[in-house]
Amino acid sequence: MTTIRLSRTGKRKQPYYRIVVQDGTKDPWSPAIEIIGNLDPRADRKDTVVNKERAEYWLSVGAQPSATVKNLFIDLGLMKGKKENKITITKARAKTIADKKAKATA
Repeated sequence: MTTIRLSRTGKRKQPYYRIVVQDGTKDPWSPAIEIIGNLDPRADRKDTVVNKERAEYWLSVGAQPSATVKNLFIDLGLMKGKKENKITITKARAKTIADKKAKATA
């Protein structure tokens, strides 16, 4: 499956990301099929550069964006829909949280 995701570049403590199209099974630092944009997280979202034509093409072909890229595309107006939560909670952690809530209410 083809994935649109971020690949980190830049110096230590100065992150800079490329928005890349890759095979979903590959390492994020492996060679990309195509680089469609870049993101500087320390700057405004308005400074993000994305080749909208190529992003729309890859989305139309069936490439799946990561949660972060999907939220970015929604902010930029490339996609419509609801933003995804990037944090996932395991079943064990959910059980621990539920146990703490039960103790607090008892």
